Amino acid sequence: MADEKPIALFLDVGGVLLTNGWDAHARQRAAAHFGLDFAALEHRHHLTFDTYEIGKILLEEYVDRILLNQPRDCLREDFIQFMYQQSQPFPEMIELIRELKARHRLKVALVSNEGMELTRYRVERFDLRSVADFFVISGFVGLRKPDKDIWRLALNVGQVPAERTVYIDDRPMFVEVCASVGIYGLHHKGVETTRAELASLGLT
Repeated sequence: MADEKPIALFLDVGGVLLTNGWDAHARQRAAAHFGLDFAALEHRHHLTFDTYEIGKILLEEYVDRILLNQPRDCLREDFIQFMYQQSQPFPEMIELIRELKARHRLKVALVSNEGMELTRYRVERFDLRSVADFFVISGFVGLRKPDKDIWRLALNVGQVPAERTVYIDDRPMFVEVCASVGIYGLHHKGVETTRAELASLGLT
């Protein structure tokens, strides 16, 4: 980080501001709720989810591929609603970013691997437009972390220098990769440790 304090914050969404949108725990809950074979569901998920997450297929098609490959008692729409309902906020972290954004006039972007429909739901449901100035989301831009170009794109869209940008993610690999393009990477372990590290950078 340069001597000057940061002027931009880039943040992951799942694991930082909100729970993960559709992780293994959520899929286990779905399998139990709908009476599905979790191993079979998980196998089909891993074969196709990356395609959904970079916007190549819609959520309905993803669900059809993992769920409706054979007759089911549940409906696609019920399954999708269940997916949406797995998202929960981390209110303290959301409020911290809102406060820092206002106090330090930061430019804030969300840089995340998520599909389009899940992103739209989560942005609306948890008012993420009040947190971020812009969004660089895999389902819309066709790039996924850890591809370095997703961070480069965020820098270009935001018109901010890498050396005055902080990226916050709960996954160490993504923190390491973003650092390789010159961004300060902050490994998020909880709101208090992240608050303290941001304060050490001048964002009190």
